Amino acid sequence: MPRFTVHIRDEWLAVPCRDTSNTIQWLGQEALKRYVKNKPDNGGIKAVKDTRFVVRRCQGLGLLDAEDAIEDVLEDNDFVELAIEGDTMSPDFIPCEPGVSHLYPLTYFISLDGNSLSSTDLVNLGRGLYKIKLTPEAERKVVQSRELLDTIVKENKVVYGITTGFGKFARTVIPVSKLKELQENLVRSHSAGVGNPLSPERTRMLLALRINVLAKGHSGISLETLHAMIQAFNASCLSFVPEKGTVGASGDLAPLSHLALGLMGEGKMWSPKSGWADAKYVLEAHGLKPITLKPKEGLALINGTQMITSLGAEAVERAQAIARQADIIAALTLEVLKGTTKAFDSDIHSLRPHPGQIEVAQRFRSLLDSDHHPSQIAESHRFCDRVQDAYTMRCCPQVHGVANDTIKFVLNIINTEINSATDNPMVFAERGETISGGNFHGEYPAKALDFLAIAVHELASISERRIERLCNPSLSELPAFLVNEGGLNSGFMIAHCTAASLVSENKVLCHPSSVDSLSTSAATEDHVSMGGWAARKALRVIEHVEQVLAIELLTACQGIEFLRPLHTTTPLEKVYELVRSVVKPWFKDRFMSPDIEAVQRLLLDQKVWNVARPYIDKYQTEYIPESRPISPTAFSLDPPASPRKRVRHE
Repeated sequence: MPRFTVHIRDEWLAVPCRDTSNTIQWLGQEALKRYVKNKPDNGGIKAVKDTRFVVRRCQGLGLLDAEDAIEDVLEDNDFVELAIEGDTMSPDFIPCEPGVSHLYPLTYFISLDGNSLSSTDLVNLGRGLYKIKLTPEAERKVVQSRELLDTIVKENKVVYGITTGFGKFARTVIPVSKLKELQENLVRSHSAGVGNPLSPERTRMLLALRINVLAKGHSGISLETLHAMIQAFNASCLSFVPEKGTVGASGDLAPLSHLALGLMGEGKMWSPKSGWADAKYVLEAHGLKPITLKPKEGLALINGTQMITSLGAEAVERAQAIARQADIIAALTLEVLKGTTKAFDSDIHSLRPHPGQIEVAQRFRSLLDSDHHPSQIAESHRFCDRVQDAYTMRCCPQVHGVANDTIKFVLNIINTEINSATDNPMVFAERGETISGGNFHGEYPAKALDFLAIAVHELASISERRIERLCNPSLSELPAFLVNEGGLNSGFMIAHCTAASLVSENKVLCHPSSVDSLSTSAATEDHVSMGGWAARKALRVIEHVEQVLAIELLTACQGIEFLRPLHTTTPLEKVYELVRSVVKPWFKDRFMSPDIEAVQRLLLDQKVWNVARPYIDKYQTEYIPESRPISPTAFSLDPPASPRKRVRHE
């Protein structure tokens, strides 16, 4: 029989419907009857038939006409919200907002084995690009470790977390008859997080990463429970996971407990079909059953660094994307400010051979004026009397370079952490024993993400100074704030203020959270990483960097307007054309925020990189010097010295 789940005020009600030709009005009244029946005071409703209400689908929040037939507008197991006239929308109802999750048709799988997942894979899993399955070898290891735990329970051995309490209660032995209750109590009591829930994308990443860690076969999870988690992931049934509450040791206990709680059919869950609703209804609507925890399984589900690491994976992927686009944006600014290419000469950087510095300098050479890509703008000031540029342009390889090197360092740590067993105790089936250790401590990803925030912030710090130079007529030789009729128009005046404010916020956010530690669990967990905050603030810093660089890109493109009819190099003209495909030139003042958001979207989608990359790659291919030896740790991709080689300010 068809059934619909209706949310009224603070309750979810299952309403069966034998005849789907009935109207939405009938469905609402049936739901109200059930709601009133459960309330001692009838919920303040005097007569159901006289109660006025509106009904909307949870997915997309589309209003439903009261006279429409149910079969015409709803599908079996759909979720709807009933709002009684005079009520505000229930605070317990969190809608499935349009665009909150970008799900694609899931026809491809990633096979997880606990050893080979990358940060890129994890981000793509978060975006809904793939489903998950286990490799046969992973399934074999999971079964073996579970068999060992079943033997321990059968033989009544005393093992931490399996037949004992947790933390301060590690010496309390639990009767076999209460081992299931022990695990359930663990998950419920540890579900103590606060704050907004992680987005569906980030919750998918968290769930996928926990599945990957369990697939290593050292946690003691049963194959049955692991398969249930995979089914929930593939259906995008995602638990309500508050973003705050972890101290990063013993792992991310609170967030992972909330993740497990939804899988148990308790608390709230989200799916594209239901939006946010009671977990048991969401699972049932997708033909799934709540998991039933066996000995040690609660501990296996909640002990680890997966929230720090999954957020860290997103952070380092976005950092990598914005860092390489920062080079392109800075090169365009240098062109507008009529800077020199001399500072990017390969011989300079070979004397200080940091890989990131060499890489950034090479990108600048591939984009700026040369025999390969001549620039009319550069030619226009070829014989000017300036000798060198301000540090914000001249020192880009040194400043951007260390950000690149830090990103690579962090990427290595995050990818190692993604494929690490981080719970406790660890199960070694081949040795026939469990061993307590400290792999759950989040210091590695916490420190790495603090480093990441500090390094990537500098891309915004130096960018804001370049924006100042573009907007300041005494430094740019362009109209003040890059607009005609200054005074009547303010141009980019406040866009620069926005960039300055974001840089200032980042200065506070870059204070490392991992230098702090507070003893918890009655001094059992007497040193913690604070890695959850490290991850969350790293993401915020990176978002600010993206926004500042979006403002610089807008500003540089506006500067180009005042240099016409001259053109820059081919790759930088392509970048200009990309920006102009979403934002028109600034002829007079208009609402600016949408322009910034549109260009930030280009950066998030890596479109600026994709436009310039073919030219960068071609330059590398065609200009690798054959006569100069290449160091294994540092290399130059500059063309051989030639009298025809162009530089500015000779």
